[in-house]
Amino acid sequence: MNAKPTEPGVRSLFEGRWPGAASDLHEFGTLRHTRLFSFFSPELITAKASIIFVTLQYNVTLPATEEQATESTSLYYYGIKDLATVFFYMLVAIIIHAIIQEYVLDKINRRMHFSKTKHSKFNESGQLSAFYLFSCIWGTFILISENYISDPTILWRAYPHNLMTFQMKFFYIAQLAYWFHAFPELYFQKTKKEDIPRQLVYIGLYLFHIAGAYLLNLNHLGLVLLVLHYFVEFLFHISRLFYFSDEKYQKGFSLWAVLFVLGRLLTLILSVLTVGFGLARAENQKLDFSAGNFNVLAVRIAVLASICITQAFMMWKFINFQLRRWREHSAFQAPAVKKKPTVTKGRSSRKGTENGVNGTVTSNGADSPRNRKEKSS
Repeated sequence: MNAKPTEPGVRSLFEGRWPGAASDLHEFGTLRHTRLFSFFSPELITAKASIIFVTLQYNVTLPATEEQATESTSLYYYGIKDLATVFFYMLVAIIIHAIIQEYVLDKINRRMHFSKTKHSKFNESGQLSAFYLFSCIWGTFILISENYISDPTILWRAYPHNLMTFQMKFFYIAQLAYWFHAFPELYFQKTKKEDIPRQLVYIGLYLFHIAGAYLLNLNHLGLVLLVLHYFVEFLFHISRLFYFSDEKYQKGFSLWAVLFVLGRLLTLILSVLTVGFGLARAENQKLDFSAGNFNVLAVRIAVLASICITQAFMMWKFINFQLRRWREHSAFQAPAVKKKPTVTKGRSSRKGTENGVNGTVTSNGADSPRNRKEKSS
């Protein structure tokens, strides 16, 4: 009974703030975003069980030791309650997505006057470049603070990595929440039907690999690979944003093409080094669900196979993308090449221009060999 009157109130609030919101596609999408969050968030925040949604669960306090720290530290492991936390931050991601869309991307779109195709691609690259940049900075901070760069053996040493720091677990929760929020965004952004399969494929690949690293306690390796991959993807999408403003801009794509191939090689090297050599030489190689140990031959083969297949798929898409760009560039250059013989021909026939108008021979001009035969006959 109380839920029905609130919807017109929310609508009147937004229509008063943005006149004609229902007629504008993007502002109406923002209205749907806010309604969704306003429907769920009061129940999640005011309920007694809100702590399950807002805060991280499954923390363990380790006492201080003489060798390590003077204070006790809190570490976290994963569990079924993490789904509630992922759901809440998925709603937060939807709201952040709407804010970036309306207050940043839509304003740029109004100034640039993009076509519908460029409009959707610009929105996609704008949202993803912001997310990739934020994730790269956050992930790099974790790598530096937890000494991943100075000691690469931490990728496989002391496996299973079932205990995580607060920032490590929150990073994975945020990643899962963001990519889960991409599913309702397909509806909010009115994605074309022909683009939905492509979107579902790469969203599914992200969720599969992030959740796999999280559940198999390969969070150290997953963090390094995500930062590496996100940096390359950020360069691509930021280059595409510059390309939309100036179609002559190609330097970013050239740099991205080189880093993309290097990124795939580094991903394979780090994966084989960690899973194929580091974990294969570990002493504890027994499957133990309670301890979170999945270091067995079958799991290692499955992990490496999934990574290799994904990298091969990405390289195949990359090669097709480069070939398509090469064909488009060749087709664009072809008309310019065809015009060159006509220019040289015009220069060579300057002697006959006296019988024409503006360099074009008229029908009353000099007789051709065929006309001479007709006159003689």
